[in-house]
Amino acid sequence: MTIDAATEYAQGNNSDRPDPILTPLSRRQATRLVHLALSTAAELGLDLAYQGGAALVPADRSADNPVLGLSNLARIVAQFDEDSWPVLVEEHFDQLLEQLRQGPPTPPTDPERELIQRLVPRDALPPGWTADRPDFLPGLLSVPSTTDDGIVTMFLEPADMGITWSEAERFGLANLRRMTDHVEHVDHEDLQVDFVTGTPFAASRALVLDTVLRESLHVEHVPHGVLAAVPARDTLMLHVIRDLSLIPALGLLLNVAARSHAHDPGPLSPEVFMVTPDFRWLPATTVSPDYTPLRLSSELETLTKVLATSELPSRSR
Repeated sequence: MTIDAATEYAQGNNSDRPDPILTPLSRRQATRLVHLALSTAAELGLDLAYQGGAALVPADRSADNPVLGLSNLARIVAQFDEDSWPVLVEEHFDQLLEQLRQGPPTPPTDPERELIQRLVPRDALPPGWTADRPDFLPGLLSVPSTTDDGIVTMFLEPADMGITWSEAERFGLANLRRMTDHVEHVDHEDLQVDFVTGTPFAASRALVLDTVLRESLHVEHVPHGVLAAVPARDTLMLHVIRDLSLIPALGLLLNVAARSHAHDPGPLSPEVFMVTPDFRWLPATTVSPDYTPLRLSSELETLTKVLATSELPSRSR
């Protein structure tokens, strides 16, 4: 698709409806982003085209040009006024091309100190690379990575570093535990939800939730567990279960997690999970066979009955 053809993309009466590919933009906004991306690529000397997917691809398939993804860029620019988009697109592509010029990253020389474990969607990785790796959560893998000046690199072949998967994971989790959280405590109608944000590894801190609870939330014991969500790479949402306020808390988490997953860069999962006191992650909701609204999972429903029973004496006095 040429620049001129791209300007016609999504025009018409449906221009303000959500774009089916470049969420969370409208069709009109998606058209503008594609136009800006093609223009910026051309200025950088790249002969790329847009063919209706979520990336710019080489106009000449035999050419050695990069494929530049637009999905996360769409989520980034959606948070800003459209007047800022040209600068944001230029900065984004400049950073991508600089990484490409530097070539593939070299494995860390000291994996024990450098590796950090990270949550990654399984479908974002080539199937053959992770076929033998178990999910941490449905569709999410725990992968060793490094970070350098804000750029995160994943390493799916620990043997290249002279270590095994289990060693890489052990090193990565140990270093993940050493990270410091930025936590925002949000009180909403007598219930509290805690948002861990601020780094590309915020959601990945779910892998070391016991440390997060102890060191960042200052909670030593969770007798009834936790509600948790990892909607995007830089957000971990938590509600420590203490009483039946878990029901409105679940509703709030479902709403915010769905929106974050649909709009924020690095989407992971829109689901909310029940984490047991021994840190097993279970679904908090289940879909009814007739596709009526979500229902509590059997585990969470059992817990609500226990909590309801424990509250009866105080209510009867």
